[in-house]
Amino acid sequence: QVQLVESGGGSVQAGGSLRLSCAVAWGYTHDNYCMGWFRQAPGKEREGVAAIDSDGSTTYADSVKDRFTISKDNAKNTLYLQMNSLKPEDTAMYYCAANPWSGCVSLRPIDFYYWGQGTQVTVSS
Repeated sequence: QVQLVESGGGSVQAGGSLRLSCAVAWGYTHDNYCMGWFRQAPGKEREGVAAIDSDGSTTYADSVKDRFTISKDNAKNTLYLQMNSLKPEDTAMYYCAANPWSGCVSLRPIDFYYWGQGTQVTVSS
């Protein structure tokens, strides 16, 4: 069982920054895994934002490249998403997710098996 708890959401003006955190409780040691950030706006499907696997390789959605940075602190069991140059279209509920059995293969929600409860990000123009 993997437990995920997000924090760090809030309201910010366009052009601002936020850093999301996701505390991860693995349950037991996982040598090969993928962690990701997803978002879902009202009336829209959940979409992948960024992912990082156990060796630090990262993947980003085109819409957030060069603005968002995903990282992890293994000692703290924490996943981060640094979001800069935020736009109103970034407004959504943001979720962290985990696949504890393989490296990252995609940013599709179907490839992730554990999810946090979400944290709201609102960007005003």
